[in-house]
Amino acid sequence: MTQTEHPGGAARTTTTGAGRGRGRLVGIGSLLVVLTNAIIFILPPLLPVIQAQYGLATVAETTWLYTVLTLGGGAGFILLPRLADLRGDRNANVAAAASLTIGALVPALGDSYPTLLVGCALMGFGGAAQVLPLGFLRRGLGESGITVAVAVLVIGTGVGIVAGMIGGGLIVQSLSLQSFFVILTAIGVLTTVASYLLIPHTPPAERGGRIGVVGTVWMIAWVAAILLTLTQGLVWGNAALIPLLIGVVGGIAWIRVERRSSSAVFDVALMKAPLVTASCICIALFAAVNSAFLLLVSTYAQIIPEALRPVDAYGLGLSALETGWLMLPFAVTFVVGGAVVDRPVNNGRVVPVFVTGAIISAAGLTWLALAHDQKWHYLVGAAVIGLGCSIGYAAGFTLVQLAVPEEKAGMATGVAGTFLAVGFAFGTALVSADLSASLVPVPGTSLEVAAQGLYGVGYWLSGALALTVVLTVLVSSARTRRRTGRVPA
Repeated sequence: MTQTEHPGGAARTTTTGAGRGRGRLVGIGSLLVVLTNAIIFILPPLLPVIQAQYGLATVAETTWLYTVLTLGGGAGFILLPRLADLRGDRNANVAAAASLTIGALVPALGDSYPTLLVGCALMGFGGAAQVLPLGFLRRGLGESGITVAVAVLVIGTGVGIVAGMIGGGLIVQSLSLQSFFVILTAIGVLTTVASYLLIPHTPPAERGGRIGVVGTVWMIAWVAAILLTLTQGLVWGNAALIPLLIGVVGGIAWIRVERRSSSAVFDVALMKAPLVTASCICIALFAAVNSAFLLLVSTYAQIIPEALRPVDAYGLGLSALETGWLMLPFAVTFVVGGAVVDRPVNNGRVVPVFVTGAIISAAGLTWLALAHDQKWHYLVGAAVIGLGCSIGYAAGFTLVQLAVPEEKAGMATGVAGTFLAVGFAFGTALVSADLSASLVPVPGTSLEVAAQGLYGVGYWLSGALALTVVLTVLVSSARTRRRTGRVPA
């Protein structure tokens, strides 16, 4: 074992030597990232299809499925990486894959909106397997583990996003939604078996630690209450203040209890390391931008202009499959962005990297706020936003991993992943509230869709989230400089 100094100044422990089975580890890690992201990102282009099939009256009801998915992911991002640290990587990955399988099986058997909600929560929990390779690749590959693991995560995410959006559209175009979930169940079974057979069983990286299950459930509950207010506020009116109050009070109490807990959800020492908290917040902001963009594109692209009154008409009239193809440039630039970040981050240039990613993302969102009524508008916007988001994700996950020793890799992954999930849920809720502010009827049906002007508002709001990244890292850098007398990474 050797100890090295990372750009932020904290020591980290690494294992020398590349270890055995490098190709197998990278291969199964890549497979897990691609498959879990594909399953998660299958949902956005299918939301209009789900709304029509289950007769959901509002956009908020439909997008709540995605919010539940990401909240389930929040629990998984905390619990599964800690399970990997304390019970071994194979056990954690098998548990995640089994949750994906059960999550797909529930709506396959039930074929209803309530069972779909339950299934989304379970699939979201299992989808946290996408970050588990950060732990077992770092532990298995030694000195190069962090670089390889982050590259696998970012590149696999880009590929998985498009594979999911295109694959979901292709399946639903040929099959029913119920058949689609049957296929997902079969994929989940294969993933579970592959995880058991291909991921080596190693002794736990950390002994004597505890998993904060109660704190995790508590955190997800108060976050969900606040998001429920955001998504349903316009529908419930003053009654929406009740979950808001519950969420705020629950959040304050949670913070007070966590500070004194021996099994806190977030490691206090990690969060105090230079720029770690800021990096986690930035991960959440980039995730919010990502989910907001996906939902805005998926919803607008599949509106059929001829189905609306002439005065309300808008949309591209695309199928779920055609909507998925619009995201191809996003995947391409997502891969590029992740590949160029490693060197500057490891050389201590974290702040400029975050600022660059934020400005690029904001530029793409500004473009779509001004121009989003043609296919090529989305192709250009997707390419720019994909590049910006991947830069932000890669920088954030790398810095958080550099702040901890190897045996804490899962815990660090869980912290960053939790912020990722909460960010996705917030972006979904924000877009849901925006697209519910003014509705127009679909003649001949009981359905309503968002008024055309709300899409531009959604892109402006998303752009503001991207620019908040700049404010976050600059404020954090200034505070660290005053406290330590030196410039942070």
